[in-house]
This record gives sequence, C-alpha cells and structure tokens, in this order.
Amino acid sequence: MINAVSRSGGLSPYLRGVSAVGAPKSITPAVPASTSSIVLDKKSEIFTASSLSGILPTRDVKILSGPLVGTQVRFAHTDLKVPDFSPYRRPSTQNPSADSTSSEESRKTFSYVIVGAGGVAGAYAAKTLVTQYVSSMSASADVLALAKIEVKLGDIPEGKSMTFKWRGKPLFIRHRTEEEISKERQTPLSELRDPERDEDRVQKPEWLILVGVCTHLGCVPIANAGDYGGYYCPCHGSHYDNSGRIRKGPAPLNLEIPPYEFTDESTLMVG
Repeated sequence: MINAVSRSGGLSPYLRGVSAVGAPKSITPAVPASTSSIVLDKKSEIFTASSLSGILPTRDVKILSGPLVGTQVRFAHTDLKVPDFSPYRRPSTQNPSADSTSSEESRKTFSYVIVGAGGVAGAYAAKTLVTQYVSSMSASADVLALAKIEVKLGDIPEGKSMTFKWRGKPLFIRHRTEEEISKERQTPLSELRDPERDEDRVQKPEWLILVGVCTHLGCVPIANAGDYGGYYCPCHGSHYDNSGRIRKGPAPLNLEIPPYEFTDESTLMVG
C-alpha cells in the first residue's frame, strides 16, 4: 500500500478529485398535459338604464388641455341596431327584390280615400261646431217672440202719427190723408237725395210704417215737424217728408222701413 502511494506520487500533478451530486429524475405522467389555458365564454353585457347609469362619471368633469391630453368625454355608444319598420310597411313593398311600381296606384288610391273621408268628416264636424257657436249668439225663441208687436190701427186717427217701441227702437206709424198721399206721389225723383217712389215704401197708401231713427247719427226725429210736414231731426236739422224720404239736411238715406204685414183690416204685425 505504501508502495502504491509512493508510486502515484509522481502522477499527482496530473490527477484531480471531483465530487458530483445528481438530482433524482422526475416522474413523467402517462398523459401529456396541455400547455394552452382554458377560455370561458365571455358573458354578454346587458345594457339597461341601471347599468348605463353606473358608467356615468360620478365626479365633476374637468377638461385638461395639453399636447398629450385628450379633452373628449364620450357618453354615447355606437352599437345601435337599425329598427325594423316591417309592421308599418305594406306587404306589397316589403320584398326588396320586387318592383313596387305595379302596386303604386292601389296604394295611392287607398291613401286618397282615407284622406278624403277624414276631410269630409272634419268639415262636417267643423260645420256643426260653427253652427252651434253662431246659434248660441243668436236670439232665443222667447226674445224673438217679444221682437214682434201687434198694433190696432183703429186707435190711430187720420192725419196723426203715433210712436211705439219695437226691438228697443222707436216705431212711427202714420195714418195719412188723401192729400198727403197725392202730394208725396207727385214728388219728382230728381229732387230726392235717396230716390225712392212712395208706392215702393208702403203696402197700403194710407199707412206709413217707419223706424224712428235718423240715418245721420241715430237721433230720434220729431213727427209732424220740419219744412215738409213729415219728420224733423233736432240734432243736425234733417228734414223728411210724409213718406220718410230725406229732403234736406245731412242725413244720407231715407228712414228705414221695418218688416211688417197686415193680419186683417185693422191689425198690423211688425217684425
């Protein structure tokens, strides 16, 4: 043993001791494991009023300016679906590959009929409303009944004029004599400002019925007065003859003749 060591002493510069520790080999599984990660289906987001209000800013919006700072705040989204108007379209126009000109006349006719019927109904309704509105402003039946007066002509002597009240206005009724009738009918129309024959102003020659309101400014004339013996307006000096025609003064027209009729020989109905 000593001899062997002494013999190897000459080789010691060429020998080096090494110690190594080896790790045990890992166990290989029977089924190789997949290296890709499992991807789950992404849950679709439901947009409701509550969910949309949750993404709104909770603090005051501040605008920053700078070369690298954006100043836009987006509150809208672009994932809008185009609405389907099929329930509002007619069946003849829902096919995109079909020509709609063939059904154009029928579609227009239907529209015209609907519009025309609506127009007629609207016109009738408007006519009814206007009629009711106008009739509400007209005089009622009891007022119209009071608008007529009955006069006993036997109470008016010949050559005299009496005044009555009719619809709030004075009513002149004159029992004319034969002389007055002859005089008024011989008056030339060229002398009259408002030319009118005496025959056209009376139904019976002996009875003259007039509204006692001056045609100038609405004063009440005085009977049996004036330059012509008929009626005289004291306000501005208008003179009327025994036929109620203007002969002198500022009045432009003759005295008005109301609607009247003789119910019998001695009774007059005015109105």
